[in-house]
Amino acid sequence: MPVYSRSRFVETMKRLHRSDLFGWSEFNEDRNIDFHSVVWVRAAGNVVVDPLALSDHDEAHLQELGGVAWIVVTNSDHVRESGKLAEKTGAQLVGPSQEADNFPLKCARWLTDGDEVVPGMMTLELEGSKTPGELALLLEGTTLITGDLIRAHEGGALCLLPEGKLSDRQKAIASVRRLTQLPELGALLPGDGWPVFRDAKSLLQELLAGLGPAPAVSSKN
Repeated sequence: MPVYSRSRFVETMKRLHRSDLFGWSEFNEDRNIDFHSVVWVRAAGNVVVDPLALSDHDEAHLQELGGVAWIVVTNSDHVRESGKLAEKTGAQLVGPSQEADNFPLKCARWLTDGDEVVPGMMTLELEGSKTPGELALLLEGTTLITGDLIRAHEGGALCLLPEGKLSDRQKAIASVRRLTQLPELGALLPGDGWPVFRDAKSLLQELLAGLGPAPAVSSKN
């Protein structure tokens, strides 16, 4: 019976909680979690987020879904197979504007807070992560796609990037607080760890509550 190294095993692309969202994953043995990529299927051109390597089966499936028009890289540590996929498909690459000077890929666009990748997909900059201006993507107000800062190492709970990798813990907490204020948020699809298909806002509030009190505001003028 063959033995497979799961760190190299690419799982089959599957439909997520919406009929227009698909994803594929790769198990990482060092962290004992799955890494994920997401495809938003749309008539005006599909958007792929943080693409991992594709099996032949999944590459064919992606073409059946309409290929790739845009590839969003949420941060410089999530480049993964973005360059190869862009070269193969002709898709346009987009990345975080705060990393533009040292980004490992040439991007057609650099995104900042509040930009639209395409209509219906808005970018949010998350501060305090291991890379500056890490992007999260809010899809039609209800589904949040994150890169490194917000993750889920166990089912049904969210967590932050490990403490030693945060560039600024208080800014990271402020980013979580901001996400709890998204009024219609239901699902959260992290780049690393378990996906959350419902009650994401409540889980973000639980995460925030466990991170300690908000910094005191000085009363000095």
